[in-house]
Amino acid sequence: MKVLLIGSGGREHALAWKIAQSSLLTKMYAAPGNPGIAEFAELVNPDDIVKFAQEKNIDLVVIGPEAPLVNGLVDALEFAGIKAFGCKKDAAQIEGSKIFAKQLMKKYNIPTAKFEVFDNPDAAKNYIRSEGAPIVIKADGLAAGKGVIVAQDLDAAINAVDEMKNFGAAGSKIVVEEFMNGEEASILAFTDGETIIPMIAAQDHKRLNDGDSGVNTGGMGAYAPAPVITEKVAALANEKILKPIIAALRAEGIIYRGCLYAGLMIVNGEPKVVEFNARFGDPETQAVLPLLNSDLLEIMLSCANGDLAKQEINWSEGAAVCVVLASGGYPKAYKKNLPITGIETAKKQGAIIFHAGTAEIDGQIVTSGGRVLGVTALDKDIKSAIDKAYKFVGEIHFENMHYRRDIAARALKTCSAD
Repeated sequence: MKVLLIGSGGREHALAWKIAQSSLLTKMYAAPGNPGIAEFAELVNPDDIVKFAQEKNIDLVVIGPEAPLVNGLVDALEFAGIKAFGCKKDAAQIEGSKIFAKQLMKKYNIPTAKFEVFDNPDAAKNYIRSEGAPIVIKADGLAAGKGVIVAQDLDAAINAVDEMKNFGAAGSKIVVEEFMNGEEASILAFTDGETIIPMIAAQDHKRLNDGDSGVNTGGMGAYAPAPVITEKVAALANEKILKPIIAALRAEGIIYRGCLYAGLMIVNGEPKVVEFNARFGDPETQAVLPLLNSDLLEIMLSCANGDLAKQEINWSEGAAVCVVLASGGYPKAYKKNLPITGIETAKKQGAIIFHAGTAEIDGQIVTSGGRVLGVTALDKDIKSAIDKAYKFVGEIHFENMHYRRDIAARALKTCSAD
């Protein structure tokens, strides 16, 4: 099979790494890819994805980021007779519009936070004053994972309403919802629009600094499995959230195929939806896919073909921890083109390194983004994987390198409390 992978981040590197292990693969292209992905794929940057896929006789296009899904790339590919792993434009609204997702959940009784929708900032502020804090303010549209503000007091909440204009059209309408006090986790799932098969649950670390302090980021690390998702919680999530949302979309005339990401809050043992995303999570993918024993390309093809029910998906018994190495200053301004050393040394010791924001200049790997690398370690349990991940991190260096030193620490507390 010939595969075209769309995207250039750590998530896409993890997808390329796993797809490359498939016996079905004959050739992979990546648009635009990154230096890490180049190990597995020919990097290309076509002006017209559909035309390129036709010319190269691509058998499956795998779409990593949300924007191409929301913009209808899968629709264009399918119209041209090209199979894709990823959902169509109507299904991608589940991430592209917080309002669409919340109203769908309300209509079909899928557990989520109480909410109201506003296009008038003054009305939103009045509602916030009546509800009190803490409270959550969300931009309706895509905001690169940063359009959510959890306000701990009224002043912060009122300011958050004004900050939504920084997200342009994405913030022209906002959702104000109740603050859910619990522990977050993510369940990614494969689906063909009928069958839905959850992956191993993961936990992301959104805040920039240790102790979940600092500003929200795209994600500073992840681990899997997440012990807060017990067998009981996983079963509840499947029966009350995952299956119902796919059925709800189908009832609305929308067939969702691809990867569905359910961001959950576990409140007193009950899962509630924080948000849905229409694609693999980043960095969760960098912790989840290394635990997948089955052939990812075969699973993706089944999702595209509508016969996922025939798949038996197997997972490793161990644990994975991914620590994100970020540029100093991220998520605000940061330097680029800083040389990175130690990648090969860490890999020789067993690290799985996923490139997120890197470039290659004269044979030297340098920084080119806010989140630069994901350093993933596998071991028999979370504690061992944490120790190994930070050992690998110690081998890698670039100027002003920033990372959290407490990735997966919450898992150890959860395990010790059980």
